[in-house]
Amino acid sequence: MIERECPTLRYQLYLSGPIEIAKQVIRRECLREGLCVTIEPAMFIYTGGEETGYVVGLLNYPRFPSDELKLRQRARDLMLLLLEETFQESALLIGPSTTEWVTKRKQ
Repeated sequence: MIERECPTLRYQLYLSGPIEIAKQVIRRECLREGLCVTIEPAMFIYTGGEETGYVVGLLNYPRFPSDELKLRQRARDLMLLLLEETFQESALLIGPSTTEWVTKRKQ
């Protein structure tokens, strides 16, 4: 039996848009370089409306251990790729100590 451990790190991405396309993008990224993520559907309700989307969880998985900066960058890169591939305009990246909102909308 093999046992491994690594520091606990967790990032979550919140995006609207088609979850099936997001799954394909994520599968491609997991094959490109070792990564383990979760993805689950979500309903976003906000002032003036609602829309469906998904939450992607990135964990510091002992099979593919990482440091905090590298895992955060991987989460951010994946978020930007998902924005592009699913034609969305904004997303959230939630980490251990900060939340980043990214938008393509003109302010």
